[in-house]
Amino acid sequence: MNNRGKNSMNKGLPIVISAPSGCGKDTILEQLYKKNSNLTQSVSATTRAMREGEIDGVSYHFTTTDAFEKMIANGEVLEYTQYCGNYYGTPKKAVTDMLEQGRDVILKIEVEGAMNIKKIFPECVLIFILPPSMSELERRLRKRGTETEETIAARIAQARNELQFADKFDYLVVNGELEKAVDDVNTVILAEKMNTKRSLSLLEEIKKS
Repeated sequence: MNNRGKNSMNKGLPIVISAPSGCGKDTILEQLYKKNSNLTQSVSATTRAMREGEIDGVSYHFTTTDAFEKMIANGEVLEYTQYCGNYYGTPKKAVTDMLEQGRDVILKIEVEGAMNIKKIFPECVLIFILPPSMSELERRLRKRGTETEETIAARIAQARNELQFADKFDYLVVNGELEKAVDDVNTVILAEKMNTKRSLSLLEEIKKS
């Protein structure tokens, strides 16, 4: 578990998780929240259709194109992008409120959005989830059984484009074996929380105690 101890009054840490569609980031995050009690998920908004098993307000905030564009116009999203014809974005207020409360916030967003978040929160940690191979990624997409050949081809093309941004992330984690991938992501977060530059206030408190 991640105990903040004397550092509990500090702001939380923004953590960006990005991955091509089909890399299993949702499954990784589901297991990660069980390991790390201080993590809170930022629920993204999207205009895409809800998939089987998804829950509005938990998986995503599902909304219309008109409503999403009004959010953009009103400055209510930290970042947004269009992917396969749909909007995806991060509602602003919920994230800033959780960080002020000292919660570490997971932002599950696309690579272009990750670059924007880094500009807004320079202290954020960027983690990119990789597939073991492109052929395995295609196999996973087909296994879903919910997408057309055209959509699968578009997602593979998009994945190849996203891989071009991977070297801009702080950490790369391969999701070949789920349990190891979850442990790897959690290790990164715990290490970052103990990073000296993030813990100077804690150091000063200990010196004065």
